[in-house]
Amino acid sequence: MTTPDLKPGRDIALLLEVMKRLRAQCHWDSAQTFDTIAPYTIEEAYEVASAIADKDMKALPGELGDLLFQVVFHARMAEEAGLFDFGDVVQAVTAKMMARHPHVFGNEMAKADAGSQKDFWERLKEAERAARGQTGLLDDVASALPALMRAEKLQRRASTVGFDWHDANLVVEKLAEEAREIVQAQTQAERKDEVGDLLFVVANLARHLKVDPEAALRAANAKFTRRFRHIEAALGPRLGSASLDEMEALWQEAKAREKSRT
Repeated sequence: MTTPDLKPGRDIALLLEVMKRLRAQCHWDSAQTFDTIAPYTIEEAYEVASAIADKDMKALPGELGDLLFQVVFHARMAEEAGLFDFGDVVQAVTAKMMARHPHVFGNEMAKADAGSQKDFWERLKEAERAARGQTGLLDDVASALPALMRAEKLQRRASTVGFDWHDANLVVEKLAEEAREIVQAQTQAERKDEVGDLLFVVANLARHLKVDPEAALRAANAKFTRRFRHIEAALGPRLGSASLDEMEALWQEAKAREKSRT
């Protein structure tokens, strides 16, 4: 039996109560598990990133709320299973942030420089991995990350022990080598393997150039979308029958227009 006595408000306790009732009274919500909800959690995180990329500050509160709801959902399922509750989530993250910022919450100098702070974080993360029984340097690089992002993180972690190129030009040479190996590949399995190697090196080059590969690719996707829409608008119903040369000319026209605005 429903109890419609709740009204929207700003208190986190209200959201926890909403989640509790959904799990108790909604067939869909009550049937969910950590595994079934995880894809929605990832999707909501991307929608937050999308609102930020679009500079849509009106949409951002709602998207952040959707992401927060995912945290509450997982915490509620854990509480029902006797594992932990939302309070444990809050305690864990506040403890972690305070431990990682002793110059703010502890006795260290408040004006610690960025370099020393980064070194401290790396030592702390190493200690945290050891406490969790993760003895390998790459053990805590999440496997569910987008592949390009995970590649960059794996390479950055390996670089902390010197396993890295020291010159971006060497990475460019490796990039050319991997491209040649794609051309030389004979089977589909070999092509897949070589394309993967090429993308991995691209992520490495981006890291050496201090470019976020995920952000760079998102920007490239947005640029492609803008220019292709110009082609669509110009050709209209002729889009499917136009020649590649005609579409390329319109692409270059869109490109020139963008450059003229910068």
